[in-house]
Amino acid sequence: MRDPEPIKINVQAELAKERNRAAEERTLMAWIRTCLSMISFGFGIDRIVSAILSFQEVADTVNPLRLSRILGLSFIGLGVFAMLAASIDHQRELRHIQHSGDYLYNPRISLGLTVAIAMVVIGTLAFLGILLKGSF
Repeated sequence: MRDPEPIKINVQAELAKERNRAAEERTLMAWIRTCLSMISFGFGIDRIVSAILSFQEVADTVNPLRLSRILGLSFIGLGVFAMLAASIDHQRELRHIQHSGDYLYNPRISLGLTVAIAMVVIGTLAFLGILLKGSF
């Protein structure tokens, strides 16, 4: 009886695919930093303007509290949307890397994707918190 042929592994291809995966993780981490900045900026705008207006009387002609809330919600919404889009793109790219060719790589949990999902949840809660605070 003949022994089965050994599997030939192209080390260069395996290493190239691992570098692609690492690059994809770095890209997602860059998106996380950008989106966290947008969410924080939006939340900060709302908090700072609310604190300033609690110490001053403002003319009834312009409602800066409402304008700052809209601006803050816009930044938070943009940050959450961008994080969601980056997460979906990241997952799609990882699937593409994993399923291309005779790749022997075993998938592992993406820490960046876990952080991104947590940020989407936290950003959504911040958005709802500011939105509901304005309706009371």
